[in-house]
Amino acid sequence: MPCTTILVGKRASNDSSTMISRTDDGHFDVKKLVVVEPKDQKKKYKSVISHVEIDLPDEPLRYTACPSVDLSHGIWAATGINAANVGMTATETITSNPRILSADPLAVYKKAQKRGEKDVPGGIGEEDIIVLVLPYIRTAREGVLRLASLLEQYGTYESNGIAFNDENEIWWMETVGGHHWLARRVPDDRVVIAPNQFGMDEFDLDDAFGKQETHLCSADLREFIAENRLDCNQDGKFNPRNVFGSRRDSDHVYNTPRAWFMGRYLCPFSHSWEGPNAEFGPESDDIPWSLVPDRKVCVEDVKYLLSAHFQGTDYDPYIHRDTGKRGMYRSIGINRTGVATVCQIRSHVPDAVKGLEWVCFGPTTFDALLPVYTNVPKMPAYLANVTMDVSTENFYWASRLLATLADPHFAQTVQPLERYQDRVMTRGRQLVLEYDKKMADSGDFSLTAEANDALAKMAKEETAKILNQLTLIASEQMKDGYDRADN
Repeated sequence: MPCTTILVGKRASNDSSTMISRTDDGHFDVKKLVVVEPKDQKKKYKSVISHVEIDLPDEPLRYTACPSVDLSHGIWAATGINAANVGMTATETITSNPRILSADPLAVYKKAQKRGEKDVPGGIGEEDIIVLVLPYIRTAREGVLRLASLLEQYGTYESNGIAFNDENEIWWMETVGGHHWLARRVPDDRVVIAPNQFGMDEFDLDDAFGKQETHLCSADLREFIAENRLDCNQDGKFNPRNVFGSRRDSDHVYNTPRAWFMGRYLCPFSHSWEGPNAEFGPESDDIPWSLVPDRKVCVEDVKYLLSAHFQGTDYDPYIHRDTGKRGMYRSIGINRTGVATVCQIRSHVPDAVKGLEWVCFGPTTFDALLPVYTNVPKMPAYLANVTMDVSTENFYWASRLLATLADPHFAQTVQPLERYQDRVMTRGRQLVLEYDKKMADSGDFSLTAEANDALAKMAKEETAKILNQLTLIASEQMKDGYDRADN
């Protein structure tokens, strides 16, 4: 599923938190934000897509999830934070190449073709991974190890990148073919940018096969590379992107331009991004997987990047003047995003309130990012009670309506929408500060549920106001708008 991922290490963030974020860019998937209690986690899991059946461990943790409302194609839980304050987002669909996929084929479901044959289950994939992993881990590193064991046993039917974070660490994991994988701890002072392409451009195999401090991989990865003659690197330096990744023309339209825009925003001074002598351009294959940002990164920066449409460049699809480049690259903010989240694990606050999940439904360019506490028994109805029918009574459909109204009238709606997004962010932060203090002073951390109710109520109020405003703007722009003065 095409998505965009941003990971922010604790020394790269403004408040010493770790952040993992992703847009879930399905085919207009209807999403909700829920809490899954241990009693509701099944003991046996069966995938709809691959038909694989997996027994699950006892004693799962409570966790949040953003599943699809229509479960006919599976759960697709997307993202969440569990009761141990471990966040996870799965998955960033990534690229591979024929050399890898022939050496270790994807584990694809095979339906019986004739009488007497049996169906052959496939592996695990984006539909499944959150449910299979997040309830059973207590650190980000444990997340890598649990998922690795599942990949090695069952395989995967697609190429994916998966992020995990806890209070101190972020780990990024990428699958290699059907059963292999590698993972890196994100350096604390760096931001990772991942746009649907195999990303890692450095990997310490000696550490992965030695102390395993910041690198992990399949136990036979070295042999797998050597036996299949997969290494395309020169001069003895191991760049996994050259081995496992892709260099297609389509990457230069769909993937690398997004990495270029994010790098350009994060490091405007320490690297050059434009002009004849630029280090990196929109179609560069060597844009770094991670960067030390020129200034500390906050949630607002992550939201800006996840909403980006190449603003300030000739590639912006909403730009007035057309130089022949308008809309030529796939933007980060896209019409079919179902949900985008930032899983933030905070330091310097009690364990009960470390986890904040920032959620944005619908196309990120137009919609607001709302924080909620994750240590709660359930989410407010405005976030959780979503049906397949359009309604202004929940945040998903209200956000989708906003985007539908605003897109054809971008010039007239961009300022009201910017003010709306800032109001939700400002009032959301105010409520989090208020309840952080209230809970720290009282020791009553059950107030997280009350705080979420207040946050949802605020979001509903602000969203109703902007819907009213945008409906009037769109109505005034209708093509059948005549009055007597038009004679």
